[in-house]
Amino acid sequence: MTLPTAEGLTDKLQALLTYDATQPLIFSSGLFLFLFAGFLLVYSAVRRATLARIVYVILFSLYFYYKSSGIYFLLLVFAATSDFLIAQAIARSKGRTARRWLMALSVAVNLGMLGYFKYTNFLIDIANQLFGQGFLQFQNIFLPVGISFFVFQSMSYTIDVYRGQLQPLRNWLDYLFYLSFFPQLVAGPIVRARDFIPQIRREPFVSREMFGTGVFLILTGLFKKAIISDYISLNFVDRVFDEPLLYTGFECLAGIYGYALQIYCDFSGYSDMAIGIALLLGFHFPKNFDAPYKSATITEFWRRWHISLSSWLRDYLYISLGGNRKGRLRTYGNLLLTMLLGGLWHGAAVRFILWGGLHGVALALHKLWLARVPGAKVRGCEMHWWSRTAGIFLTFNLVSLGWLMFRAESMQTVSLMLHQIVENFNAPMIPQVLAGYAGVFALIGAGYVLHLLPGTVDALARRIVVHAPLVLQVVMAAAMIWCVMQIKSSDIQPFIYFQF
Repeated sequence: MTLPTAEGLTDKLQALLTYDATQPLIFSSGLFLFLFAGFLLVYSAVRRATLARIVYVILFSLYFYYKSSGIYFLLLVFAATSDFLIAQAIARSKGRTARRWLMALSVAVNLGMLGYFKYTNFLIDIANQLFGQGFLQFQNIFLPVGISFFVFQSMSYTIDVYRGQLQPLRNWLDYLFYLSFFPQLVAGPIVRARDFIPQIRREPFVSREMFGTGVFLILTGLFKKAIISDYISLNFVDRVFDEPLLYTGFECLAGIYGYALQIYCDFSGYSDMAIGIALLLGFHFPKNFDAPYKSATITEFWRRWHISLSSWLRDYLYISLGGNRKGRLRTYGNLLLTMLLGGLWHGAAVRFILWGGLHGVALALHKLWLARVPGAKVRGCEMHWWSRTAGIFLTFNLVSLGWLMFRAESMQTVSLMLHQIVENFNAPMIPQVLAGYAGVFALIGAGYVLHLLPGTVDALARRIVVHAPLVLQVVMAAAMIWCVMQIKSSDIQPFIYFQF
């Protein structure tokens, strides 16, 4: 037997650390659906044996994460081990100073991991611009999928233990189960420990309503992601953002509105499927989206969009900064700082910081509006129909302007698209554009119409699926999968929020 040389071992290690996630387990892929069906069979057999069920789900979850991030699944295990031990130490410590240092250690470890993998290259680029190219040549070559989500989730656990709102777990496997649970692992929702941990050792029970709701959410998530989002992205939106100068101002504007629908369908579609899959396993996740483009104010928008993140930022950052308890100017500053950091959480780029700043300024101005204008409301349902309509129009366009910075690869792309919209709108070309992209615009229109329908329509559709016979539910699922196969691209389209 020939022993590997040192050079050979180095090459193998480098291959592991530069893992190419060419076959991630995407919820909307046939591979995942096949593996999940097999997973459910075994899960149903071991669900009454607590330890076997916990170990089995952990192993599947780690495999799920390995398929997207390779050897970096060990980073997830490290995060679970670190915060499990720190939380126990916090609970044992009697002195306030010791508890604070332990809490600071948890934050430093978590933000250290996040900072290294997400912001190393950003800081190196800044240093090279300040001190000359080549000043720093090191680069981080890989971003573990969903690191921002499981880091925030783990931080919420230690913070809750520090605040005395949660007793620390005694079993490391329980904490690893919580942090690695595959439905929400790579793109949320960010599940709070105090909501999820009590469910871990409880024997899973899936009622008929839970099963039907899970099926409904998985089907609607598939429809949003694989039919609407992927189709309009590949056939129109990506093309416009890649080469804006090749398109008229109308097409650029349509690309922005198309991306607003794309990111909503992509992200809420993932959340729907994550919540639905968890229900099939007997677990409850919080709602993550609530028709955000119906919002009549920017404050209402953030109560409806990515609810688990916005509530996390409110509870663990905004309130920690002082919230609205230290005067009006401090409140506005806290809102701005919270959203700037929220933008930076999404990515290490100036455009993300500007995106967060835009929302922070808008939230502060709306807070000022509420303080100065008698009768001003936060929610559209409290307004007259005409003010609600105007509010929805203004809020949606403000949010869409933010999405332009969010999606564009650089601020130059932002500038080019705005230039085309203002200087080269070319209205006479609109009929030709609509005819040339008839399928795309039909799906965009259908997506917005479905989004803006009253909530009673969604509730009715859910009841129909929930109370349908099992055979009919299987037929619905088969029909949706068939539709997805007819419209899908040959390439796997990862969820947008996998990059965060």
